[in-house]
Amino acid sequence: MDLEKFIITGGKRLEGTVKIAGAKNSALSIMAATLLTKESCILRNVPRLTDIDTMAEVIRTLGVQVEWKGDNILYIDSNDFNNYEAPYDLVKKMRASFLVMGPLLARLNKAKISLPGGCAIGARPVDFHLKGFEALGAKVEVEKGYIEAEVGQLKGADIYLDFPSLGATENIMMAASLAEGITKVENAAKDPEVIELGNFLIKMGAEIGGLGTDLITVKGVKKLSGIDYDIISDRIEAGTYMVAAAITGGDVLVESIDPVLLKPVIVKLEETGAKVIPEKNLIRVIGADRVKAIDIKTLPYPGFPTDMQPQFMALCCIAKGTSVITETVFENRFVHAGDLRRMGADIKIEGHSAIIKGAKKLSAAPVMASDLRGGAALILAGLVAEGTTELSRIYHLDRGYEKVEEKLASLGAEIKRVKD
Repeated sequence: MDLEKFIITGGKRLEGTVKIAGAKNSALSIMAATLLTKESCILRNVPRLTDIDTMAEVIRTLGVQVEWKGDNILYIDSNDFNNYEAPYDLVKKMRASFLVMGPLLARLNKAKISLPGGCAIGARPVDFHLKGFEALGAKVEVEKGYIEAEVGQLKGADIYLDFPSLGATENIMMAASLAEGITKVENAAKDPEVIELGNFLIKMGAEIGGLGTDLITVKGVKKLSGIDYDIISDRIEAGTYMVAAAITGGDVLVESIDPVLLKPVIVKLEETGAKVIPEKNLIRVIGADRVKAIDIKTLPYPGFPTDMQPQFMALCCIAKGTSVITETVFENRFVHAGDLRRMGADIKIEGHSAIIKGAKKLSAAPVMASDLRGGAALILAGLVAEGTTELSRIYHLDRGYEKVEEKLASLGAEIKRVKD
C-alpha cells in the first residue's frame, strides 16, 4: 500500500455546492444480497471506495462475477458460485464483509467466515448475527478464528435482538428471505440502510413487512430475481460536509440527499448557531460567526448517529462554552480526541463522555487518522486550524469518502494529497 497523507492549510471559508455519493453501508449490504439470486444484478450510484473494492474481492473469492460498468455502476452475477468460505485476509480488512454469511447459508446451506475486522472503535461482537442464524436452524461453531455454520434448510423463527444491531438485522433479513416459513425480528434496527436493503430484497421478490419499525416480518420465498437498482445517497458523507460548512463559517449547498435522513444532525447544527435550510433532496448550511457549545448523546437510529460524533467533536473544539458528548453505541469511539488535543483542543474523557471546553482557535499539527470517522474529524479541525496540518494514514478516509480532497478543494479548502 502506497502511504499517502493530506496537507491542509486552515482558515478558508467553504462556499459552493457538493454532490453526495452513494451510501457506502447500503452498497455493501446490497452487494452481499446479490448472492441470494442466480440472476445478474446491476447496481447504480455505487461509491468508488476501498471498502467497496474489498467487498467486491470477498464475493469474487466466492466465485461471483463482479465488474465495474462505468464510474459508479456495478454488474454482479452470482449464478454459478459454489465457494462458501470467505478468507481471513479480506474479512479482517472490513467488518461489513461478514454480511455474506446470511446469503451463503440461504444459497449454499453452508458458510465459513473469518471473524471480522474493520475500524478499531470497540468490540462490535457478531453474537447477535450468530444467535439469529441458530434460531433459523443453523448449527454454528466458532474455532481458530473462523465461524462455521451449516443447515439443511433455514426455517422461519421469532428472533429478539438484545440490541438493535444494524448488521445483525440485515444478515438475518437476507437469510430469512429464502427460509421456509415466517421470520419475525423484534427490536430490529430502523436505520435507512436497513430500509434500503429491505426495498432491494422486495424488488427481487422477497416478502418483507415492517421496515423502519422495530418489528420486521419476512415470509420466505422459493427464489429471488436479479434486478437493476439505484442506491440512496450517503447520509454520513452529507453530514460531514454540513459540519465542514458550519466549522468554517461557510455557506455550502449539499446536493442529492434526503434531509429526513439527517434530522438529528440538522437539529444539533442549528443549536450551534448554524442556519440550515432543507429542501427536497438538498440541504444548505450557513455557518455562524461563532459556534455555540452543545450537548450530544449518540443513539441507534433515529437518534443521533455515532458515525457523526467525531465530526461534531471537532466542531465543539472551537465552540463558545463547554460541550458534553456522550457515546452510547461504541465503547472506544473517542480515539480521535488525542489528536484533536495535539491541535490545541481542550478535551477531557470521563467514561462514556467527552467534555470539550471550546477554544477560540486550533493550531496545526502532525496528526494521524485512527479510523474512518475520526479521520474526518481531523480534516475538519485542519480546515480551521492556524497553519498547515499534516494528516497521515488517510487510507482510513478512502474507505468511506469518495474524492474527499477534490470535493473540499472545489468548495475553497486548501487541501492536497501527497505521498507520505
